[in-house]
Amino acid sequence: MRHLSIATTAISVGLVLALWHAIWVVLVAAGWAGAVLDFILQLHFLELTYKLAPFSPLKAVSLVSITFSIGALIGAAFAVVWNWLTFENAPAWSRDTRRASPAE
Repeated sequence: MRHLSIATTAISVGLVLALWHAIWVVLVAAGWAGAVLDFILQLHFLELTYKLAPFSPLKAVSLVSITFSIGALIGAAFAVVWNWLTFENAPAWSRDTRRASPAE
């Protein structure tokens, strides 16, 4: 199995989650979040009474930043567990961490 870079995996997962929430921020700022939320709730057979708070740039930045941080922690934890679980089961040739010289 392939070794995962902890930093790359952390950044990747963090960016995906942050981007998802950045899209939500844009929907709230544009005033379309209510319609999207209504549609999603209907797809899940839910009928809720809710009120969306007004857009706040500080809350928007906080949401995206915190989401990135949590996603990065989840990504790093995933990479650590993946590398730990796959190292022992990998074939011997894939566990060789030495770099092959051009002459070999």
